[in-house]
Amino acid sequence: MIYTPPPRDPNAPPVRINLLSDTQTRPTAAMRDAMARAEVGDEQIGDDPTVNLLCERVAGLLGKQAAVFMPSGTMCNVAATLVHCRPGDEILAHETAHIISREGGAHAALGGFQIMPLKGDDGQFTPDTFRAALHPRTRYQPPQTVVSVEQTANIGGGTIWSKAALDEIVAIAKANGMATHMDGARLLNATVATGIPAAEMAAGWDSAWIDFSKGLGAPIGGVLAGSADFIDEVWRWKQRLGGAMRQAGIAAAACIHALDHHVDRLAEDHANARALARGLAQIDGIAVQEPETNLVFFKPDGAGVPGNKMVGELRKHGVLLAMMDGRIRACTHLDVTSAMIEETIGHVREIVRAA
Repeated sequence: MIYTPPPRDPNAPPVRINLLSDTQTRPTAAMRDAMARAEVGDEQIGDDPTVNLLCERVAGLLGKQAAVFMPSGTMCNVAATLVHCRPGDEILAHETAHIISREGGAHAALGGFQIMPLKGDDGQFTPDTFRAALHPRTRYQPPQTVVSVEQTANIGGGTIWSKAALDEIVAIAKANGMATHMDGARLLNATVATGIPAAEMAAGWDSAWIDFSKGLGAPIGGVLAGSADFIDEVWRWKQRLGGAMRQAGIAAAACIHALDHHVDRLAEDHANARALARGLAQIDGIAVQEPETNLVFFKPDGAGVPGNKMVGELRKHGVLLAMMDGRIRACTHLDVTSAMIEETIGHVREIVRAA
């Protein structure tokens, strides 16, 4: 995956409409207040009541025995695979998965694992593709230890893995003695869009996590969940990776606030994404992928405007986006309003007209 952020221009106007990513969200005033009032303690020795409450809530939300608070979603993925695998093992994941394209080769560098990329439309491989990629357990090939899915599939367009596909992949993995890992960076976007509870979506997956610094709007953090024994081992890797955070209740309070106030409102982001896609699709020459959640991918080349030029021209109007895998990605979130969506569509229309 090639990710091309817009070049920094010191003369560009301030960003007023930030569609770069849902990681661009800022803590709300109410969230900051919750952080200021948080009870804290030493998180490493289990003495931070706010961190403990967050982990209990996420474990319950995902239907798991235990959970651990991590600084980032990437660290959740890395620590989980370090527990599941041994050096020389193989992980199976979609070719555009975050663990392949956006984690700096951490799984190879830290664990000595290789990842087999599986092909498939919209960021997802089918159960049949997964089954066909399995090989007999012989001394000549690496042990296939883990299968990983990304819910939602970012580069696929924020697409949602169906419950039926997830269940079938779990069944295949278990029949072949493999562990299952769900990168749930935007899992709650999927649950809000489908109405399927997170625990049902993550059922059968040995490890799963949710990110709080994307659509949920917290400034930092992800929570990884699994069995009690699994989380004990994750803690060992958290220590090795330098992740103990001491009085982390200040950050955990933001995540609890997000669970209480920012989950249901993800539907607003999905509605804004659909409105953006509709507006762009009405402009001749712009090809738009119909969004399932809060990500909108489009190509303006058919309108005579290369993607990089469109991103640069929009930046002149204070609208921030980026190229991703040859397309423009727009990401809606709690700091993006419906009025901003209409303004963005208007700017795109003007740029196309000028071309």
